[in-house]
Amino acid sequence: MTAAEISRIAGVTRATVSNWRRRHDDFPAPSAGTETSPLYDLPAVQAWLRARGHTSTASPTEELRTALRLIGPGSGVTSRLFPLVAAASRRTPEELAELAALSDDQLVVRAEKSAGELPVAVPEAEPFRYGPNDAGVLRALLGCVREAGAQAAADVLAERELDEGAASGVYQTPEGLALLMARLLPAGASRVLDPACGSGTLLVAAARQGAWELFGQDSLPVQGRRTAVRLLLAAPEAETAIRVGDSLRADAFPDVTVDAVLCNPPFGDRDWGHDELAYDPRWAYGLPTRFESELAWVQHALAHVEPGGHAVMLLPPALAFRSSGRRIRAELIRSGALRAVVSLPARAAYPLHIGLQIWVFQRPEPGGKDRTTVLFVDGEGEQRDGAAGTPSATDTATSGAGTRGGSRPRRSGSSSSATSSASASSFDWAGLTDRVLGQWAAFTTAPDTYTDEPGVARAVPLVDLLDDVVDVTPARHVRATAADIDPAALSRRVHDLHEQLAEQVAVLAAASASGGWQPSGASAREWRTATVSDLARGGALTVMRAAPSGTRGSKGSAAPTMDRPVLTASDISAGRPPSTRAVDLHADAAQAVAAGDVLVRSIASGGDAAAMTRVADDQDAGALLGPHIHLLRPDPARLDPWFLAGFLGAEDNIASASTGSTLVHVTPGRLRVPLLSLEEQRRYGEAFRRVYELRAAVRRTADLAADTAATLTTGLTTGVLLPSDTTPDSGSA
Repeated sequence: MTAAEISRIAGVTRATVSNWRRRHDDFPAPSAGTETSPLYDLPAVQAWLRARGHTSTASPTEELRTALRLIGPGSGVTSRLFPLVAAASRRTPEELAELAALSDDQLVVRAEKSAGELPVAVPEAEPFRYGPNDAGVLRALLGCVREAGAQAAADVLAERELDEGAASGVYQTPEGLALLMARLLPAGASRVLDPACGSGTLLVAAARQGAWELFGQDSLPVQGRRTAVRLLLAAPEAETAIRVGDSLRADAFPDVTVDAVLCNPPFGDRDWGHDELAYDPRWAYGLPTRFESELAWVQHALAHVEPGGHAVMLLPPALAFRSSGRRIRAELIRSGALRAVVSLPARAAYPLHIGLQIWVFQRPEPGGKDRTTVLFVDGEGEQRDGAAGTPSATDTATSGAGTRGGSRPRRSGSSSSATSSASASSFDWAGLTDRVLGQWAAFTTAPDTYTDEPGVARAVPLVDLLDDVVDVTPARHVRATAADIDPAALSRRVHDLHEQLAEQVAVLAAASASGGWQPSGASAREWRTATVSDLARGGALTVMRAAPSGTRGSKGSAAPTMDRPVLTASDISAGRPPSTRAVDLHADAAQAVAAGDVLVRSIASGGDAAAMTRVADDQDAGALLGPHIHLLRPDPARLDPWFLAGFLGAEDNIASASTGSTLVHVTPGRLRVPLLSLEEQRRYGEAFRRVYELRAAVRRTADLAADTAATLTTGLTTGVLLPSDTTPDSGSA
């Protein structure tokens, strides 16, 4: 390990490590590397640190990453560790601690025995053989399972193996999106297939919706292993069959038909097998061109569902209008196989720069009822409309527009925020899910009497779609027209927005007024600091985070908390109250938020300008702690929460306590806080609270201004509003 890695696990600076090397003769000598870039033996360094009372401040996942790096590429140990993750998940924390405390030889023997007791084989797993050199990584893995959960350990292993291979472009489907896709399936779907299962997120979501027979296939062995372990953790009672191979070229389930298919297939693959599969019977709607691999996946999915069964797929937006796919789109529409298309906001899932779409298919039934319409839902409008808790222009000004599926989701934050992962985007997954499912339920219950909601959703007759383009882009079909808008209602809406904006500008002016800030003198103030780990050891605060799903003891705890709100990382970055329910994140009630807690996002994207910290208030109190958040509970007699949140969220502090560049992982124990008296802390805390209010006022003002401008543009361009100096008579031709 490098000196930088030693500084991370010890929670000190690089300079401190250099001082240790110079001042302590017993500091471990370099075991490899060069004079300028020495490398040290991890067990020796850990033993030296323990002897001096330095406990590791690195997260369990980071310690596992470090242990894997020390083994080096090509060892094959990563593949052999997947079965141990599943086996370790069935042990109590006490049992895992006992295993980790064994000698190297005993640990290797017990690990092999535990992994070999698995009732279900992990696809393509190598024999469960470990050697003495594996003892360090075995201990790190057991510690990761004990502290962070089995799923976190499995993800680290997959991350390592994918990095070593040529698997660029492999991304995990966000949990919020997976749940939405699974809930679009009918309630009775018990047999579900994912032919491009990846990390298994969609199959886990299907299991949580009641599916008990799960089939998955992926071309990468590591993803097959990852899915198998994930299903063992999340759905131990389900019957699973996970295979490795190319689903299009070498279908592992050629004779299997299921109730439903969920799939997030590869995009833009020109080497999908066009030439060798030209006469494949799956192409019932036409042979896809070499450039339309997605339409090959669509027909593969439909070939695997029973008549009347559904397929829900995540697809790129270009598939809706590319001329090369027009003929197959027309056949899918003409036959009634295409039931709905839902557009998603950009950054909802990888690739983040485009707004993907959910396509819902239903395999036609011989002699079944003819389907005459296709439902289109514009989920992208969620980001364009309804800012700052106010309805959009068409929300209150359209005639006959209902509120199907509950109120439309609101954002009290900015329109977009770089986030730790796709599932942590600044939009409200729960609100988007309610919006889409409400429209889908109304459409499937009575498609012939379905009422459109202009600007949100519309059922379009098949004949209107079968033109020269066959464009099924939702925004093209759901946009509100002049006929949908009530001029008087829109005029009132503009007036209300102007009043709200004027009030908010006054609030912003007050928040931005000079607060008597004074210079510190000729140079910046300096102070002694302590790490969060130091403060925690001294009892000044407690560090907590949400218990990972799949950890022992979480079973049976979800049911009583299904209606509890969940505070997410995106709520912190957007500055809004808890926006998600426990059912959407499968929270297990491991940790509830209390007023005065300091919340720190644990992951961010490089260049993320959104807030990393905040102090929980009464609106947050009682909510469950969502994923990717660290909770710091200060002793109010020793630490002021606003003082703590302000310094912890400083850009330099976050940078020094983080690893990664594109995706930044924050280790809370390494964050540093000045050592000040409680009275002085409160002075700083009040200043940080005012800064937070300024940030919130800026966000609300910007959202209201954007909504006002969009409403005026809609009114003017549709002819519903006239310029203020023009009368109807003088404006006519």
